[in-house]
Amino acid sequence: MKIVLWMAGLFLCLHVNAQPNKKPNILVIVSDDGGYADFGCYGGTQIPTPHINALATEGVRFTNAYVSASVCAPSRAGILTGRYQQRFGFEHNMSGKPSPGYTEADMGLDLNQKTIADELKANGYRTIAIGKWHQGNTSAYFPLNRGFDEFYGFKEGHRDFFPFKETREEPFALYDNQTIVPEKDITYLTDMFTQRAVDFIDQNQRRPFFMYLAYNAIHTPLQAKQQDLERFGFIKEKKRQTYAAMMSSMDAGIGTVLRTLKEKGLENNTLVFFINDNGGATNNASDNGLLRGMKGSKWEGGIRVATIMKWPGHIRAHTVYNKPVISLDILPTALAAAHAKQTASYALDGVNLLPYLNTEKTPHKALFWRRGIAAAVRSGKWKLIRVQSDPILLFDLEADISETRNLAAQHPPIVKDLLQQLEQWEKGLQTPHWGSSFGGYNQIMKHKMETKGRDMERKYP
Repeated sequence: MKIVLWMAGLFLCLHVNAQPNKKPNILVIVSDDGGYADFGCYGGTQIPTPHINALATEGVRFTNAYVSASVCAPSRAGILTGRYQQRFGFEHNMSGKPSPGYTEADMGLDLNQKTIADELKANGYRTIAIGKWHQGNTSAYFPLNRGFDEFYGFKEGHRDFFPFKETREEPFALYDNQTIVPEKDITYLTDMFTQRAVDFIDQNQRRPFFMYLAYNAIHTPLQAKQQDLERFGFIKEKKRQTYAAMMSSMDAGIGTVLRTLKEKGLENNTLVFFINDNGGATNNASDNGLLRGMKGSKWEGGIRVATIMKWPGHIRAHTVYNKPVISLDILPTALAAAHAKQTASYALDGVNLLPYLNTEKTPHKALFWRRGIAAAVRSGKWKLIRVQSDPILLFDLEADISETRNLAAQHPPIVKDLLQQLEQWEKGLQTPHWGSSFGGYNQIMKHKMETKGRDMERKYP
């Protein structure tokens, strides 16, 4: 009898262990303003990023991955909704310049849009947003009202990594759900965000969870811990040294989060995305390598970003995927992995990438961008940039990744086709609900063929 009971207990134990939660955990990690060539798995050699590199080794690294905007807030709106954010008027960073018919209260992620948190929560997930929000400062746009069960972060687009020494305005406060964390309790934000991620995993390891871990590194202000700065004493340029220390600290935090998943036995049942929110910024000493342009532009250096996915047993390790994809694909891919039904009634612009990773099929016929007077489209190897009345720019990205040769005059039919596709896409967009803080001048200047070199590019944020 004892043997029978023992065997029954053993069978039950094995059965439970063999039946992990069928819904995978979803982890979306976002870095902020990182340079394309600063990540080791994208060619960087100066700043060690071993944990981000390991993600790429253990999953798929995308070499033609884009975000839907070259600046922070609209890019994140695209990530969170799976739609081109221009469809709901979110074309610029928040500016305090509402368009006619709108007010400052309208500056945020449109309330008619479902976020990835809304969708996964409706399908049984516990959800948390950690880090930078930048999707609206009023209560209607607060993460706890946008599908997230928990929030640990700040509402604005940036803030000090250390405690503010002087008066701090409310949008820059660190929130723990509805409670503002006293500045005296703040140590270093990157570490605090990492710790909250670890705590959330520990508290929710027995149920499916979705985590949006949006580090504000490596966005300005450039602030690093002394011990991290000392590791990069060989970098003599102060801004670059601090940037390197901040990136290394973020990578270490990502490593801690991934190690926690492994220690809790959740690694194989967690789909991990890593993505940078836009190209390296003009003011943070980042390096976009061969990519022309920087944050804010339609050049590759503004919109092509480091992007990685890992899901053991579902995504083959050591995969390099070369076809164009976009940040809008994160939401539908996550829903497909979770076997979750979309609750929003509208169509998504992103696609589920999982069926494409082992085929020659192309996920997108074309990808589009627009911010104010500057717009772009990529279809296959061809990319067109249109800026108000300036000459049309056309590049063959397979032959000229640095966009040095404008081929528009040699290929009128291709220019015509791409312009038609861009104009057709624009018919489905709303008028921007607010304008840009920079106006159109920088957009014109930064997209001129004669604006060459990092020193020149940094003049036009």
